[in-house]
Amino acid sequence: MEHNFLELIEPTPTLKSKKCQIGASLLAFLLNYLTLIISLTAWYLYDYFIAGATLLITFLVIGIIRSKLRNDVIPLNQREFHYTDKAIASWYFSKKIC
Repeated sequence: MEHNFLELIEPTPTLKSKKCQIGASLLAFLLNYLTLIISLTAWYLYDYFIAGATLLITFLVIGIIRSKLRNDVIPLNQREFHYTDKAIASWYFSKKIC
């Protein structure tokens, strides 16, 4: 009888220093809300049409950035799982910066 077990996955890392935690929280905040902030700024400065176009463009750009960060730091056998922006930021800061 053949046993098919999943490989052990590495848990999302916990950041120990306060600087890394703040940086990961800031990155997660920007990944979540930068699209909205830029679109509302464009709406305030210009008009609805420019704000709508800005919303679509920043949605695509932030999605590409999120995807690049995710594929750069999360191990290959764990990429099919869903990760939140906070988890992606934690992985990024633990692997690349801290």
